[in-house]
Amino acid sequence: MTPTASAALRAEDPAVVAAGEAADATVDQARPVIVPTGAAPFKTGSFAAEPKVKPEPGPLVPERVQSLLLAVAFPLLLIVAWHELVVLSGTRLVPTPYQVGLMMVDFAVGGIHDDAFSGTILTHLLASMQRVYGGFALAIILGVPLGLLIGRVKVIRQLVDPTLSLLRPIPVTAWLPLSMIFFGLGPRSAVFLVFLGAFYPIVLNTVFGVRSVDPKLFEAASMLGCDGSRMFRQVVLPAATPSIFNGLRLAHGFAWILIVVGEMTGVPTGLGSVIMDGRNLSRTDLIITGMIVIGIAGIATDRLIVRLNNRVLRWSPQHHG
Repeated sequence: MTPTASAALRAEDPAVVAAGEAADATVDQARPVIVPTGAAPFKTGSFAAEPKVKPEPGPLVPERVQSLLLAVAFPLLLIVAWHELVVLSGTRLVPTPYQVGLMMVDFAVGGIHDDAFSGTILTHLLASMQRVYGGFALAIILGVPLGLLIGRVKVIRQLVDPTLSLLRPIPVTAWLPLSMIFFGLGPRSAVFLVFLGAFYPIVLNTVFGVRSVDPKLFEAASMLGCDGSRMFRQVVLPAATPSIFNGLRLAHGFAWILIVVGEMTGVPTGLGSVIMDGRNLSRTDLIITGMIVIGIAGIATDRLIVRLNNRVLRWSPQHHG
C-alpha cells in the first residue's frame, strides 16, 4: 500500500486515528528529558512552583498615631526647656509654665485670681473672632476677583499692579493712625487693619495661580467654544484654586497676627486688648495666655481651611494639606 493510500485510510478510520495518537503519546513519554547541569530538578508535565514572597511587616505604630505623637512631643520639649531656663535663670519677669497654666484656667473659668480677667475668655475670644473673620472675609470678597482679573486681563494688570506693588511694602502698623482717623476708635479700625494684612497674600497668590495656567488649556477651551465668563468658571478658577487656597492660609495667619495691632485702637474687649493690658500691668502670664489662645484659635481655623481645601481639590491629591 502506498503512503498516500495509508494516510487516507488513517483519516477515514477512527480506530486507526486513535491508535496512532496512542503510539505518539507513548513515544513522547519514552523520550528522555535532558536537564542542564546544575539546574534544579522539576517534574515532567508540571510547572515549577513560584517562590513565596513574604509580606513586608507593617509599621509598629500606625502612621496617624505616630504623627500625633510627634506633634505633641515637640511642644512638650519646648515647655520642659522653658521651665528649666526660668528656674536656672531665677528671673521673675518670665513666669513658669505652671503659672501660665493657672492663668489660663482662671481666664477660662475663674476662681484663682478673681480679677477683671477671670472667666472672660469667651467674651474676648468672640470679640476678636468677629474682627478677624470680618476683615478676612472682606479680603476674600475683594482679593480673589481682583486677583483673577489682574492675572487674566492684561489691561487691568497694567493699571492696578503698579499701585499694589507700591502699597504692599508699607507696614500695616503705619496705617494705624490713619485707620483711627478714617474709622474712629473702635472695632472698625481693627477690621480695616486685618483686611489690609490679609488682602495682599490673597491677591498675589490668586494672580500667581492664574498666570501659572498652561496656555494650551485656554486654546483647547476656545476651540471647544468656551469663552467669557465660562472660561473663568471652567478653566481659570479650577486651575488657580490650589494657589488661592495657599493665599487663604497665609492671609488667615496674617489676620490673627494683626488682631493685636488692630485692637490697639482703643477697643475694650478682644485678645489683643488683653495682651496690651497685660503689657501695661506688667503681667507676663496674662500676655502669654493671650498668645496661647490666639494660637489655638488660629490653628483650629487653619485646619478647617485645610479640610475645605482637601474637599474642593479632591481631584488633585498632590495639593492636599
